[in-house]
Amino acid sequence: MAHAWAVAFSVGRRNWFMASIERTVYPRFTRAPSVKELREIYTPTPTDVAFVATKARGPAQKFALMILLKVYQRLHYFPDPQSIPGALISHIRAVMNLPNDLVPDISPATLYRYYGVLREHLELNSQGKHARHVAAQAMHAAAQVMENPADLINAAIETLLVAHCELPAFSTLDRIAWRIRRLVNRGIYQRVFARIAEAEQQALSRLLEPDESSPFTTFDRIKDAPKSASLTHLDEWLNRLSWLQSWGTTERFVEGVRSSKITRLAQEARSLYPSDLLDFSAPRRLTLLACLLSQATVSTKDEIIQMFLKRMSKLTEKAKQELLRLREEERAITEHLIEVFADVVQASTDAQDPTDRGMHIREVLDREGGEMSLLEQCEQVSAHHGDRYQPFLKKFYGSHRKALFRVIKTLDLRSTTSDQTLVDAMNFIMANEHNPKQYLEATLDLSFTNKKWQRTILVRRKGKSWYRRQHLETCVFSSLADELKSGDICVIGSEQFADYRDQLLPWEMCEPKVAAYCQQLSLPATAEGLVEHLRTWLTEVAAEVDRTRPANQELMINEKGEPSLKRLKAKAQPAGLLELEEALHAKIPERHLLDVVVRIERLTGFGRHLGPLSGNEPKADDAWERQILAIFAYGTNLGPHQMARHLRGTLNADQIAHINRRHITAEKLDAALRDVKNCFNRYTLPHYWGDEKRAASDGTQYELAEENLLAEKHIRYGGFGGIAYHHVSDMYILLFSHFIGCGVHEAIYLLDGLIRNRSDIKPSVIHADTHGQNLPVFGLSFLLGIELMPRIRNWKDLRFYRPSKEVVYEHIDSLFHDNVIDWNLIETHWQDLLQVVISIQEGRVLPSMLLRKLGTSSRKNRLYQAFYALGCVVRTVFLLTMISDVKLREVIHRATNKMEQYNALEDWVRFARGGVMYEHAFDEQEKQVKYTGLLTNCVILDNTVEISAALNALAQEGYLLSIDEVAALSPYQTRHIKRFGNYEIDFEAVPTLNADDLTFTLEPPSDPSAIETVQGD
Repeated sequence: MAHAWAVAFSVGRRNWFMASIERTVYPRFTRAPSVKELREIYTPTPTDVAFVATKARGPAQKFALMILLKVYQRLHYFPDPQSIPGALISHIRAVMNLPNDLVPDISPATLYRYYGVLREHLELNSQGKHARHVAAQAMHAAAQVMENPADLINAAIETLLVAHCELPAFSTLDRIAWRIRRLVNRGIYQRVFARIAEAEQQALSRLLEPDESSPFTTFDRIKDAPKSASLTHLDEWLNRLSWLQSWGTTERFVEGVRSSKITRLAQEARSLYPSDLLDFSAPRRLTLLACLLSQATVSTKDEIIQMFLKRMSKLTEKAKQELLRLREEERAITEHLIEVFADVVQASTDAQDPTDRGMHIREVLDREGGEMSLLEQCEQVSAHHGDRYQPFLKKFYGSHRKALFRVIKTLDLRSTTSDQTLVDAMNFIMANEHNPKQYLEATLDLSFTNKKWQRTILVRRKGKSWYRRQHLETCVFSSLADELKSGDICVIGSEQFADYRDQLLPWEMCEPKVAAYCQQLSLPATAEGLVEHLRTWLTEVAAEVDRTRPANQELMINEKGEPSLKRLKAKAQPAGLLELEEALHAKIPERHLLDVVVRIERLTGFGRHLGPLSGNEPKADDAWERQILAIFAYGTNLGPHQMARHLRGTLNADQIAHINRRHITAEKLDAALRDVKNCFNRYTLPHYWGDEKRAASDGTQYELAEENLLAEKHIRYGGFGGIAYHHVSDMYILLFSHFIGCGVHEAIYLLDGLIRNRSDIKPSVIHADTHGQNLPVFGLSFLLGIELMPRIRNWKDLRFYRPSKEVVYEHIDSLFHDNVIDWNLIETHWQDLLQVVISIQEGRVLPSMLLRKLGTSSRKNRLYQAFYALGCVVRTVFLLTMISDVKLREVIHRATNKMEQYNALEDWVRFARGGVMYEHAFDEQEKQVKYTGLLTNCVILDNTVEISAALNALAQEGYLLSIDEVAALSPYQTRHIKRFGNYEIDFEAVPTLNADDLTFTLEPPSDPSAIETVQGD
């Protein structure tokens, strides 16, 4: 019997549900529990010891009861005693100081009694019928928004634990999940099918038939990705929307179906070929098509607006370039007028008599062509002074006019505020679209635009005010672009440009959560209290910086009041670092990059998240191998065709592409990435490399193929493409990735990576570069409990704000000028600020959705104004702290350097096809970025494990390891990894990864930021 207790759960025992259990959170024993796991999970507490002492008599009985108690606390069910790992039993025996030969008493009668005792002690509901009912109810609710049986099982487990129910066997949950999923999906299919008239069913079925002139179907064209924002492509996409809208309101087909379910069903439809859909039942096939049409209508509206914004941006840029060109041409006229003016002043100075003065001035004017000629020259030059580019939009507008009018006539554009002036202006120009007159009678309120535009539009003729028609039209379209970006105008039926207020949690639901949320952030829970807290904070920090200014040798302020900071000194690397790196390199074996992925999947099991979108188990026996090859193919940018050429017939390109299309989504890759991050965080070594509470963000450019809506030239990077925007932990591991356009402000996505990060590594401090910050971002990050600490290139050009105009500083007063915080604005909009951050915390919206609206100045958007004012406080405090704390500047410098090093490693991983991304669909572009991130993290984790093992070996050999040397190491090592050759997965040749952590002792530093790392200095 002692032997039976020591037998671990058989790894090779598999049945029809075992593949699913690995995709769920159903508790089970670790195959080889680590010392850390045994200590943290299975060590008896004093409460456990006291309970066992009162319920069991002899040592063997107490031993058995303690084992069952600790196992239940971990698994939440009572397993077969023979499945309990021997390491767990040995650990509990050692902690209880029991003899090594003592066998726990597990006779059937004893087990039955102990189970009852434990159920009473833990207050469990052990009735199987009740647990199955609770699980079924939870799964039914989850199935309305989820699809995969594993997700339904996870939802049931969470509910069962809350209800103190003993978990049923996994096979029971699995069978319930499949039944509930089938029941809910069939119900959805039947409801949607019943709403589609017979004629519409026939029309939907024709979508799957090939066109007469091509092998492609209309269904294929619905799945087309948008191309570049040319006028031709804009016109094509407007035609596409008109065709989609010809179906009527497709939302009526899917009414009552949750939006997340519609999105998932549409995603499944996109992954299929027409022949695949024809294999389905009519209700399921038509439901998938209806969801696809619904989603395509929404996305097409978003894409039309994106094209419209890009066209208006190009028109504005051309107008500004034309202004610069004319200024250059008129430079000679300007210089001539200055000379004339100098002659007039000289003539006036030389003449003593007023009559002579006038005569001499007249001579100068006549000599230079007379008053009228000079006045015309002055008007010509003054017309182009300043930044008044607005008159020149008209020159480039003609070719765009028809398309721009189609946009505002096709889309349902509405104001999100009570201000209807721009909507009235749009209706006015649409009513006069075909009016040939160049001047229209002024009847509109032009308060929606600025003085420069009003000066361009308005003209006085015959004692009345008139509009220059073409200038009015360009003004309306330009203002529309601005208000779409700021959220003052929304598009009905859009997703990205919908009314953001509808997505926020209602204040009635936010209000009860305010006190707890503010307590969590240690902030007052009232408007007045928050303002007083912020005022005190700014006042105290500024006063302290002013007091310590004389001792601050790093900060210099010149006689003009302009500040500057001394350059940070490079840190010398530890004396023995190079020798240690060479010793480690000698210990780490050479291997192929593909082998690295295999090893890390074996270690973490991240492949459990990959599989068919339908939620079914893969049909192919080698699905796991195919998924690994797909990760490698797309992560390195080889693509399926190049990958197939290197596989020597193992798989063809279609089979690899099938895995990408049908088995893997961006969400699944995020889940796989989370497993790698969590495994990395369990090692000791990364915590010597950096502070897990810090992360850095930055973008790296991906070159895109032409004819891509997302692609454009980046001002900073200079290339043509998109941006992979990464969040990287201070411990070197990638946390999250986005793919964004070059024209998007990177700061918009700064907070998303932290909010959407579901790993055990949870930073609360984020570093970025100049492009990763602005005032609304500072304000929002503060209320989310995130410290934004960017490295700002021209920080001295930013404004510092005083707490009040009466405050004067002895040493740093010149930094502030006349800038004062608008405390009334913060107090007035306190409710709006809290509604936003609580909505984000509750998962209703992402920060990027709001920051897209807050990134554009708006006189109407009260959220923009409130977050701007709050950001003035937070950024001023940060700037004051930064200029007075050299250690903080060093930390920021190190963190952002690690970000740059990560980008270099990712470029090395993504080595194929010149780094050019050829995918047109945004979903596929996002997936490629995440593929590469997952592959890069596999390299980082593999290096971490190898370095840990090598350090263990060196320590055993007597190598003296210093903390500074270990802290200066980096997992961004590549010289032992091969990237090229034939790609095969030989399971016998790939050694199993050693998951052991550091086995020698290094005293951890009291402050990880005190460790000086040298990479990037």
